[in-house]
Amino acid sequence: MAVETPICDFGWPAPYFALPGIDGRAWSLDDVRGPKGTLIMFICNHCPYVQAVVDRLARDVTALQELGVGVAAIMSNDTVAYPEDSFDNMKLFAARHGFTFPYLLDESQEVARAYGAVCTPDFFGFDAGLGLQYRGRLDASRREAAPPGARRELFDAMAQVAAGAGGPAEQTPSMGCSIKWKPES
Repeated sequence: MAVETPICDFGWPAPYFALPGIDGRAWSLDDVRGPKGTLIMFICNHCPYVQAVVDRLARDVTALQELGVGVAAIMSNDTVAYPEDSFDNMKLFAARHGFTFPYLLDESQEVARAYGAVCTPDFFGFDAGLGLQYRGRLDASRREAAPPGARRELFDAMAQVAAGAGGPAEQTPSMGCSIKWKPES
């Protein structure tokens, strides 16, 4: 079932986290924070919405990092019910798509809950002071990639944030597969 993200709550503060990365080290919000802004993305390996955009995402993130935006991707799905999202498969997925940013496992799902993440992909773009400025989509892609010339909405918004102008007033929600929550115990 496809889920859309809520509208941007401008200025909402980024919740702190410390999570294990596929590179073997722990990463915190402070570690990934960039001097011009920070992008926290909730993604996974198996979602067709993520698969449709992952190569564009890797391209745009690399360009944003060059502008001083720190980036991390967080995988919060239940890996027991969705083994294709396992830690080992996260490593393979990141290598296959050339991730230049930390890919982190939120096994407890506490970070996804703190952020209010609802789907994959779900983007949270923060300014240099860690106030939310963007909660939109990557581009016009859905389960299929958008045409090659599609506007790079996430990139444009975060480039604007990195330049100190704040996020765009008009933002189109991201859409994707719901976060795969663990059963309540």
